[in-house]
Amino acid sequence: MSASTPPTSVFRRKPIEQIEPEDTGGGLRRTLGLWQLTAIGVGGIIGAGIFSLAGAVANETAGPAVVISFLIAGIASAAAAFSYAEFAGLIPRAGSAYTYGYAVLGELVGWFIGWDLLLEYTAIVAVVAIGISGYFNDLLSFLHVELPLWMSGAPGTETEGVPAGSYRVNLFAALLCLLIAWVLNRGMRSAARFETSLVYLKVAIVALVIVVGAFHVQTGNWQDFFPYGLGGAFTGAATVFFAVFGYDAMSTAAEESQDSRRHMPKAILYSLAISMVLYVLACMVLTGMVTFRDIDTESAFSSAFADVGLPALGAVIAVGAILGILTVLFTFLLGATRVGYSMSRDGLLPRWLSGTHPTRQVPTRMTWILGGAAAVIAGFLPIGEAAELTNIGILLAFVVVCIAVIVLRYRRPDLPRSFRCPGVPFVPAIGVVFSLWLITFLDPVTWLRFAAWFAIGMVIYFAYSRRHSRLAQPAGARDDGPVDDGGRPGPGAA
Repeated sequence: MSASTPPTSVFRRKPIEQIEPEDTGGGLRRTLGLWQLTAIGVGGIIGAGIFSLAGAVANETAGPAVVISFLIAGIASAAAAFSYAEFAGLIPRAGSAYTYGYAVLGELVGWFIGWDLLLEYTAIVAVVAIGISGYFNDLLSFLHVELPLWMSGAPGTETEGVPAGSYRVNLFAALLCLLIAWVLNRGMRSAARFETSLVYLKVAIVALVIVVGAFHVQTGNWQDFFPYGLGGAFTGAATVFFAVFGYDAMSTAAEESQDSRRHMPKAILYSLAISMVLYVLACMVLTGMVTFRDIDTESAFSSAFADVGLPALGAVIAVGAILGILTVLFTFLLGATRVGYSMSRDGLLPRWLSGTHPTRQVPTRMTWILGGAAAVIAGFLPIGEAAELTNIGILLAFVVVCIAVIVLRYRRPDLPRSFRCPGVPFVPAIGVVFSLWLITFLDPVTWLRFAAWFAIGMVIYFAYSRRHSRLAQPAGARDDGPVDDGGRPGPGAA
């Protein structure tokens, strides 16, 4: 820890030089190459943003200016992406923003971000699973198949045969969360193959949407480009920001990269660039095909193609959306489990949670716990309430990472960096300002839920984590290695 920071301080830091050596025999297997990492990043970024969120924002918030919304969000995200890329090349360790904040700004900041990301990433998995279920229901309608009402809805709504206040379980969404947990627990090599295959399929579907949809664009639909004013485009940016991160969750897999220092910065930037190009083109096609007021907010593209006389293509898109958005669940559940694994290994959560499978070398306990939590949220909350648990924490994580880059650049300019964020301190400062500004557009309910989760986290930190932190233990008493699923020291333990 820093020589100038007392060992009892909540701002104690672990020297960056000590981070990688202690993890070289760690419990996670290094199997991911550059393009597998890029695929995981693209898999996390492209998903509900194209297949669901773009349509909802265009219809209700921005109109055709949803394209501007994505560009604004992309600029803010790119400023943060440069900061993540610098840290990914400097600290090749699982945990992403949690680890970076812990190493540079201290334990309390690291705890705050890690605790927050556990909720945010898990809630994103649930939100996306609910979104997929909308496409699944749309596909079943096309095939003239109806599910029982109790399997396809949410609590608190009144429909035929189901009284108001009764619970309808979104069984499909819940099972999807558990399926992804199972895939992740099969081992990172096989899980990455599954993810990469679906990403290729998803990019092909988006390309099909853009190419075929371009022939059905009516430029008159763009004439009223700002129907909700410029403010609508900015408000839409705060919403679609949910769709332009994902590389942050991918960066939590640093310890599973074959060459994290070289590959992770490139994967972060490649995945964001590829995704933004596809987002902008797809939004232009969508708002050109259908008047923004007529866009279906739940299954925008499949409905749009049905409206122009291509219902079969709409059904293909629905299938592609279901399979493609699975990659978002994969990326964010991966991120949540690796953040939790890192916090447990650092002693901030019970050490038992960092247990890894003795042969597959994945954190099985954390994966099933968080996968189960996502399944409960997806099964019993409507998408609006589940979405209120997301966004603010990711934005705050971006703020912390951007500030940490500036602080570390001036505190330790000598550290070897395989990638350097350009324009320090100005580019990271743009990330900070944009992220804080976008937070002001979020619903007050989001702040209340965030404050409640933060308060719970503070109680846990001061009651448990502060005393059990590895940095609070005498150097000779620390057990730095991972544990396997039997609770025994793993292959990297001293």
